[in-house]
Amino acid sequence: MTAEMKMGMDVIAKSIRENPLAARRDLQAAFQQLTGPLLGHYTGGRARLKLGAAAAGYPDSIAGMEGFSRVLWGLVPFLAGGGETPLWDICLEGIRHGTDPGHEEYWGGVNDYDQRLVEMAVFGFALALVPERFWGPLDERERKHLYAWLNQINQRACHDCNWLFFQVLVNIGFHKAGLPYDREQMERNLSRIDEFYLSDGWYSDGPGGHSDYYVPFALHFYGLLYAKLMGDEDPERAIRFKDRAARFAADFALWFAPDGSALPYGRSLTYRFAQSAFWGALAYADVDVFSPGVIKGLALRNLRWWFRQPILDAGGLLTVGYAYPNLVMAENYNSPGSPYWAFKAFLPLAFPENHPFWQAEEEALPAGAPVSVQMPPHLVICRQEENGHVAAFNSGHLSTNEHTHTSAKYEKFAYSTAFGFSVPRAEWGLGQGAFDSMLALSEGDNLYRVRRSNEETRIEENIIYARWRPWHNVCVESWIVAGLPWHYRIHRISTDRELDVAEGGFALGLEPGVQGEHSGVLPEGGVLIRNSLGSSGIVGKLGYERAEPIYPNANTNVLHPRTVIPTLRGRLRPGSHWLIAAVYGNPACPEAKRSARISPQGSAHEFSGIVDAGQNEIRIKTFMGQVKVIRVD
Repeated sequence: MTAEMKMGMDVIAKSIRENPLAARRDLQAAFQQLTGPLLGHYTGGRARLKLGAAAAGYPDSIAGMEGFSRVLWGLVPFLAGGGETPLWDICLEGIRHGTDPGHEEYWGGVNDYDQRLVEMAVFGFALALVPERFWGPLDERERKHLYAWLNQINQRACHDCNWLFFQVLVNIGFHKAGLPYDREQMERNLSRIDEFYLSDGWYSDGPGGHSDYYVPFALHFYGLLYAKLMGDEDPERAIRFKDRAARFAADFALWFAPDGSALPYGRSLTYRFAQSAFWGALAYADVDVFSPGVIKGLALRNLRWWFRQPILDAGGLLTVGYAYPNLVMAENYNSPGSPYWAFKAFLPLAFPENHPFWQAEEEALPAGAPVSVQMPPHLVICRQEENGHVAAFNSGHLSTNEHTHTSAKYEKFAYSTAFGFSVPRAEWGLGQGAFDSMLALSEGDNLYRVRRSNEETRIEENIIYARWRPWHNVCVESWIVAGLPWHYRIHRISTDRELDVAEGGFALGLEPGVQGEHSGVLPEGGVLIRNSLGSSGIVGKLGYERAEPIYPNANTNVLHPRTVIPTLRGRLRPGSHWLIAAVYGNPACPEAKRSARISPQGSAHEFSGIVDAGQNEIRIKTFMGQVKVIRVD
């Protein structure tokens, strides 16, 4: 890369960081800032984007089509709002060639469960929203090609999850364009999606599936598009989708911190600012739950936070990763073009300048309780308003979706906006395993097992219970007393094996040139690590032998390339054992300096000891000053 090219890319990165994202023109500029670097990466026939050498679990030809399609999630609203860009002429040529069976860049015949079925959805959205730009310029032959290629989705099976909406969206497009469409397929899929609904606005992503970001940026996002586009034809279902989204909004707003960051949790995190696409869809469907200023603030603060992160490569392209480029945490279905699903967040570009979303002044986050029990996703959300920290304490799940790093993404005891979470780099030892917010167990061979699924879970107020088995003859019962900055973890382990145990606290990022500090300020049996990012500590109250900082392999944490994890260690013989730990996590707060001395006894969340821990009960004084009694069966 020449010096001039490097300078040009630095300008792109700087310009988007400095974009105020306050007005409609700013969001239009952000779209152009992110798409400008793409122009030189389209193939000769313009039907694919070649954005990198890394691979996904499907062929590169499909990955190139995926990248092409995902950009349309932002381009279609941009056009609908009257935007003009040379990118559209390129995409229109790509559509002509990609759907032409006689062209060398034809996107091809699709199979059941094909990745291209995912990518067809935005074409249906385009047919419905901007038919004059998407359908109008095509001649009769080209229209036949486009329809035939898209209509394959009605003959192919989709996964029994959010994928069912892809067939719905394509058929909405056909219907709005006056083309033959499969009404029975739409009704069958929409009825099946209703079966995924849980309660309080939450869906599972398929039968027995997880409730993660696929609820806001997929199931609700598509449902709100349906409500807007099909409200006249199907008013009853449109109202139902809007009512569910309004209920969900109250819970989902609690996942966002005042600085715009949102809770890192679950899979597909490389879609980044798609996590705030729900708010644009809520405004698009005219759902009256928060004021336009609150919705605008939630959407735009999240974008500002993302554009402050190093998520672009030297060429100005979105990378695979979360807060920085990172293939370690990626899914098998993440290709170089996958991150452009984030462009769903550009839906507000379809709104005219006089839309309430754009006319409103941004407002702060809606007020939320310090502790919120969200039963459908199995989480207790805790918020520490003085430093903007949000953490989700997790009961875990009865099944696993078996995606990459599923234990790390769904079964940790806590997830945090400030500390993120870590995924294993490899299988050997605590450094490669990166076991923050987990209990890891080994048979002495330095290979550790963690919770992957549970036999039983429950939540009562802020106390979480789970029973799980890392081996068939090892039973772990875990109780988490959720709170910030302290929370408590209690484990009863019945084992026929001799075990090494390691209990990890929050992973604290290490800035360049800053090392974690093993501090002696915590009581005996604990370790506290502090730096300019904040403090992370852990205290062994029962059953552990020592505490130490663990420095995991680089690039294991989703927020920070280098971290340190305060960890308790111990050794258990066959039999029944109790382990109790107090865990501390407090991010740096620019408005106030923290006390140099921090202890459980000095915090509002105080540990009061154990009563008959071997048989009957455990008593804990909570952060609310209440005495919680955990009954042990």
